Amino acid sequence: MEKLTKLAEIVGTDVVEQLFQLSHWLKDVTVVHVNSTREGGGVAEILRNLVSLMRELGIDAHWEVIEGTPEFFQCTKGIHNALHGHNVVIPDRLLSVYREVNRENAERLKDVLQDADVVFIHDPQPAALIEHFPDRKGKWIWRCHIDISKPQREVWKFLKQFVERYDGSIFHLASFAKRLSHPMYLIPPSIDPLGEKNIPLDREEIVKTYEELGIDLSRPVLLQVSRFDRLKDPIGVIQAYRMVKRFFPSVQLVLAGGGAKDDPESMAVLSEVRAAANGEKDIHVLFLPTNDRLINALQRGATIIIQKSIREGFGLTVTEGMWKYKPVIGGDTGGIRLQVINYHTGFLVNTPEGAALRIRYLLSHPEVRKEMGRKAHSFVKENFLITRHLRDYLSVMISQLYNIYERLELV
Repeated sequence: MEKLTKLAEIVGTDVVEQLFQLSHWLKDVTVVHVNSTREGGGVAEILRNLVSLMRELGIDAHWEVIEGTPEFFQCTKGIHNALHGHNVVIPDRLLSVYREVNRENAERLKDVLQDADVVFIHDPQPAALIEHFPDRKGKWIWRCHIDISKPQREVWKFLKQFVERYDGSIFHLASFAKRLSHPMYLIPPSIDPLGEKNIPLDREEIVKTYEELGIDLSRPVLLQVSRFDRLKDPIGVIQAYRMVKRFFPSVQLVLAGGGAKDDPESMAVLSEVRAAANGEKDIHVLFLPTNDRLINALQRGATIIIQKSIREGFGLTVTEGMWKYKPVIGGDTGGIRLQVINYHTGFLVNTPEGAALRIRYLLSHPEVRKEMGRKAHSFVKENFLITRHLRDYLSVMISQLYNIYERLELV
C-alpha cells in the first residue's frame, strides 16, 4: 500500500480512506481491462496506473492487450477517424478483418474473460470481443476514450451493434455519449502525480535534457506533446509559431511525440510535419521513444504548453502541463474544454491566428502566465488525479455488480 500512502500525502488521507471503503464491496472480485496497446497514448498510461492501484486495494485486477494485423489497425484507425466525424469509407473487406481479429483474440483470451466478474473493454479496437462471449459470467462495460458526439453514421451503426450488447458504457463527457439501451457513466481521465511523467524534477535535470536535445532553455519555448496525428493539428501549431516569431524572434517551438502500435498513420504525419518545419533551426520536431521522464522535463522547462487539437477525447498532455504550473493554449474541442477554463487556466482557440494571438499575450505578460499556472495546478489537483479516477471506477463496478441502476429504476 506504499503508493496509496504517498498519494494520501498529496490528496489527503480522507480521499484514500474512501477508496478503501469502496473496495470493501469488491473483495474477491476479478476485473479485466482490455485495450489494443501497452505503450503509446493516454489509454495505456491510464491502465498502467489504474490496474496497479486496484491491486493495491486488494482487487484481483488484470490488463490484457489484443493482437492485430496491419490491416486490422488500418481498419480501426479508419473507425477512429470516422467516429470523430471524418468522411471515411471503410471497405467491407476490412470490416471482416476487424471481426475476424476480434474472434481470434476472443479465443486466445477466453479463459481470462469468460469468468471475470467485471470486464472493461477500451475503445473500438476490441469492442467486437463481446459477440464471442454469449454465456459470459460477469458484467461487461465498454469504455470510450474518444469524442463520438458527431460520428459518421454508417460506421457508428456498425460499431453500435457490438456496444449495445454491453451492460454499460463510460464516456468522458455527456456530450460524447450516444443514445444506448444500457446505463451510461461519465468518467473523465486522470494523471498519476507519482508517475515518472509528473513527479517534481531538479532544475539541473531539466537543463540537461534541453541541452541534450539542442534546445536553448534561456529563450521562450512553446511545446506541444502528442502523437503525430492530424487531429492534433501540428501543422496549425507551426503556422501559429511563425506568426508569433515575427514579434518574438527568440521564441522556439518543440513538437514532441511518438507513435503507437494501433496508429498506422503516425509516420506519414511525422513526414508532413518535418516538411512543414522546413529545417528551421528553432523548430524542433522530436520523434521520441516512450520516455516519461524526458517528457516531464520538456513540459517543466516549457514557457507555454500547446494542445491545438481539432478533435480530442480528453487530452492528458493538457492535464500534465497544468499540473506543472503551465498555462495551456488548447483547441476548443472535446475534453480540452473541461480542463482549460478560458482566461483562468489557459485559453481555448480555434485557429492558428487565435493561437498566435494568445501566445503573444502570454509571452508579453509573465505575471499572467504565473497566475494561470497556479490556477491550472489547483484545478488538476481537485479534479483530474488518479485517485478521483479510481474512485469513479470502483463506483461503476459496485453499481453494476449490485444492480443499483435496476433498483433505482424500480423506485
